[in-house]
Parts: sequence; C-alpha cells; structure tokens
Amino acid sequence: MSSAFLEIVELPDGRIVLRRSEEEGPLVTLTFSSETKEVLKERYIDVAKAMFHAGLQEAGNLNEEDLFLDEDDSVEEKPHLLH
Repeated sequence: MSSAFLEIVELPDGRIVLRRSEEEGPLVTLTFSSETKEVLKERYIDVAKAMFHAGLQEAGNLNEEDLFLDEDDSVEEKPHLLH
C-alpha cells in the first residue's frame, strides 16, 4: 500500500468508502440498509469508521505469508458464513 493518507468518504449514492486520498477508486466499500441508517441516525458514520478501523487493525496483524494462498490451496467459489 502506498504511503498516501486514507480517507473515509460518503458517496452520493450512500455508500461509504475507504480510499487513498489521491485516488477515486475505493479500497473497501460499506453499504448500510435504510433500516439500519434509520436506527443509527447520524451515528452510522461512527459505526463505519469503527468498522474500517477494526479491519485495518486486523489486516496489520496478519502475517505476510497468510495473505497468499499456496499453489495447492483452492479458493471456494460459493459464499460461506464468516461468523
């Protein structure tokens, strides 16, 4: 990742993205349902910030060897439950 600053931006369509400050393309995108936004009110931005922070922190904890699959490893094509 470059040394550029990261920024959190709410796009006109309501998506919240984490991106490099000098680029338009998002690194990560969050989309809250209208029901969730209604419950959280303006606090949904705080929740998004916390989610991005937790994700970056966890990514920083990964070992570089964990980031790449071995040639013998296969990637599952169907979605799976993460938690």
